[in-house]
Amino acid sequence: MAAADQPLSGPDMSASPVSPPVLLGVFAAAICLSAALLFSVQPLFAKIVLPRLGGSPAVWSVAMVFFQAALLAGYAYAHGLMRIAPGRLSIIVHLLVMVAAVFMLPLSIAAGFDRPPEETPGSWLFLLFAASIGLPFFALAANGPLLQAWFARTSHPAARDPYFLYAASNLGSFVALLAYPFVIEPFTRLGQQTAGWSAGFYVLIALLASCGALTLRAPSRPSTAARLENVPAPTLRQILTWIGLAAVPSGLLIAVTAHISTDVAATPFLWVVPLALYLATFMIAFQRRPILPHHWMVMAQPAAVVLLVLWYAIEPSPLIFVVIGVNALAFFIIAIVCHGELARLRPPVQHLTAFYLWISLGGVLGGALTGMLAMQLVNWVIEYPTLIALAAFCRPWLGERRTVLDWAVFGVAIAVSLAMIVVDHGWRYEDYFQWFDIVAWTILVLALVVQLRVLPFAGLIILALVFTAQLGPESRPRDFVRSFFGVHKIIESQDGQFRVLLHGVIEHGAQRIRDPLGNPISGRPEAITYYHDHSPMNEGIVAMRQRRAGPIRIGVIGLGTGSLACQTAPGDSLRFYEIDKTIETIARDPARFTYISKCMPDVPVVIGDARLTMTDTPDGSFDVLVVDAFSSDAIPTHLLTREAMAIFARKVAPDGIVLMHVSNRHMDLAPVVATVARANGLVARTKESGDSDPAERKYATTVVAVAHRTEDLGSLIHDPAWREEPVREGSWLWTDDYSNVIGAMIEQIRR
Repeated sequence: MAAADQPLSGPDMSASPVSPPVLLGVFAAAICLSAALLFSVQPLFAKIVLPRLGGSPAVWSVAMVFFQAALLAGYAYAHGLMRIAPGRLSIIVHLLVMVAAVFMLPLSIAAGFDRPPEETPGSWLFLLFAASIGLPFFALAANGPLLQAWFARTSHPAARDPYFLYAASNLGSFVALLAYPFVIEPFTRLGQQTAGWSAGFYVLIALLASCGALTLRAPSRPSTAARLENVPAPTLRQILTWIGLAAVPSGLLIAVTAHISTDVAATPFLWVVPLALYLATFMIAFQRRPILPHHWMVMAQPAAVVLLVLWYAIEPSPLIFVVIGVNALAFFIIAIVCHGELARLRPPVQHLTAFYLWISLGGVLGGALTGMLAMQLVNWVIEYPTLIALAAFCRPWLGERRTVLDWAVFGVAIAVSLAMIVVDHGWRYEDYFQWFDIVAWTILVLALVVQLRVLPFAGLIILALVFTAQLGPESRPRDFVRSFFGVHKIIESQDGQFRVLLHGVIEHGAQRIRDPLGNPISGRPEAITYYHDHSPMNEGIVAMRQRRAGPIRIGVIGLGTGSLACQTAPGDSLRFYEIDKTIETIARDPARFTYISKCMPDVPVVIGDARLTMTDTPDGSFDVLVVDAFSSDAIPTHLLTREAMAIFARKVAPDGIVLMHVSNRHMDLAPVVATVARANGLVARTKESGDSDPAERKYATTVVAVAHRTEDLGSLIHDPAWREEPVREGSWLWTDDYSNVIGAMIEQIRR
C-alpha cells in the first residue's frame, strides 16, 4: 500500500470519536470560508490593480489566468503532500504554509510595480499578482482538495465519497462572488474590504487547525483502510478527457467575460457574474442529486447555442441586462454540461487529489489560450465562437461511438481555425476580414449539426444562411489590430466615404476619405464624430480660445484617431495621453488616418495610464484638458473618482477647464462627475448635445465641463444648453476606494 493510502495513525487515534454532525460542520465551515476568501480576493485585488492599466477589461483576463495557474499550483501541492506525507505531517506542513501567508497581509500591490511597461503589460501584470497575493492564494487553493482528503480519512459515514464537499466549496465561492458586487462593493471601501478579508484568513487558520485535530482523533477502522486500497490509475484517455472538459468552460469563461465587459465597464460587477455562474455549475454538477439533472442540461445545450447565434444575427434588444442574460444563459448551460460530464466521470476517492490536479490543469490551459495566447496569435477575437463550437464536442456522444461525420466536422473546425491564424498573419488590408465572423460561426453550426441529428438538417442550414446574411457587407472591413487592451477594427463605410476605427461596438474616430461622388479628399481633414465643429467638446475648446484671445494649451486623455489635432489653431500646443501603443501606431499611419500627419505631425503622445504618466507633467500645463478614455462602452472607473479629478484640476491652469466625455449607453455618469467635482471645490456644467448628423458621422455627445469657478467656463455659462448638473443627495462619492457601477446603470434606466 502506498504512503498516501495509509490511514492516519498516532497517539490521538484512540480518542473518543467526534459526533458526525460536528465533524461535518467543522469541515464544511472551513471549506466554505476558504472558498469564499479564495474567490472574493479575485475581484477585490483586481479592482486594486485596475488603475495601473487604465481600467482595461484585459486586466481581468490576465488575472483569471493567474488565478487558474495559482489554483493548479495549489492542487499540485495538495496532491504531492498527500502522496508523500498523508498523516500528521500533512496537517503540520499546511498550517505552516497558511501562517507564512499571513506575512503578506493586508492585501496590497507589491513594491516595484509602480508603472507597467509599454510592450509587455500582460506579463508584468501576471508577475504583479504573483508577488502581491501569490502565497495567500496558493495556500487557499490547496485547502479544497486537502480538506476533502482529510475528511475521507475520518470515520464519518459520508467519508466514502467526499466529492460532495466540492459542491460546498463552490457554494462558498458562489455566495462570496455575488456578495461582492451587490453587497460589498456598493457599501464598503477597499480599505474595509482588505481588513475584513485578513480577518477571515485568521479565522480560517483556526478552522483548519480544528479540522486537523478532528482528523487525528478519528478512530482507525478496517473500513477506512479498505476503501483507500489501490485502484487502477487513471488512463491517459481519462486524463485527457478530464483536461478537455475543464479547458473548454474555463476558456469560455474568459471569452464571455471579455465580450461583456468590453462593451459595458471594466468592473468587478460584470466580472463576477460569469464567474459566479461558472462556480454554480460546479456546485450543481457535483451534488449527489443535482437540482438540474445532467440529462436535462445536455438536451438544453443546443437550444441555448441556437438562441445565442440567432441573437447575434438579429440583435433584437440593446438593453445591457438582456445582452448579458443571453450570453450568460448560453455560457451557464455549456459549462454545466461540461462539468456534469466531469462529475459523471470522476474517479474513486483514491485518486481525488489527482482528479482535481488534472481538471485544474485543464482550467489553466483553457484560460491561458483564451486570455493570453489568443491575443498574440490572432488579431481578431476568434476564441469566443470557436470555444462554443468545441463545447458541442464535450456533450455525451450518442452511443459513445464517434462516426466519420463526427471526426470530419471536428477536423474541419481545427483546420479552419489554424488556417485563419495563418491568414491573419499573412494579410493586412484585404476584404477577407468580413468572412471571419461567417467562418467562425459556421464552424459552430457544423458542430451543432453533428450533435443535433434529431433535428432536420435543412433547418440548421437555414439558420446558417440567416446568420451569414446578417453579416453582410454593411461596411467594408479593412484592418484588424489586436493588443492587450482589445481588438481595434478599421472599416470603410459601404458608400466608401468614411474610414472608421472601432473598439468593440463603439466608434473611436472616423475620417471622411472620399466625397459623395467618390473623389478622394485631400488637404486638412475635417474633425467629425465627437469632435465636430458643433460638438460640446469643440465648444469648450473655442470658449477657452476666446478667453485667451490667442493660442491655447490642450491636453487629451485618449488618442483615438487623433481627430482633435485638426481642431487646433495656429500656435496651439497639444499633447495626447494614450495607454495603448497600438492606437498611436494606427493614428500616426497616414495609410489609415491622416489627422495627425496633416494637422500636427509632431504632436507628442505619452504612452501609459494617464493617472500615472501625468505625474510627470507640471501643474498648470494646460488651458483645456479633455478626458475621453473609454474603451468601447467600458469606463475606466479610476478616471471618474475624487482623486482623479483632483489630479486633472491641478494639471490645468487656475482658470482652465476639464472637459469629460461621459456619453454611455448603459450608465448615467454626469452626476458622478458633478459629485466628484463638488468634492474638490469645483463647478460643473453638462451639455447633452442633440446636434448630430449620423450620415456625416457627426454624433451627439454628453460632456461635463469642470472648472475652478463658474466664470472660468467663459461663453459656456451663457448657453442654456450647458446646464448645472445637480448633485443627487444620498449618492456616495466615487473615490479610489469606492465606485458603484450598478447604481449608475440603474440611474440610466430611470432616465
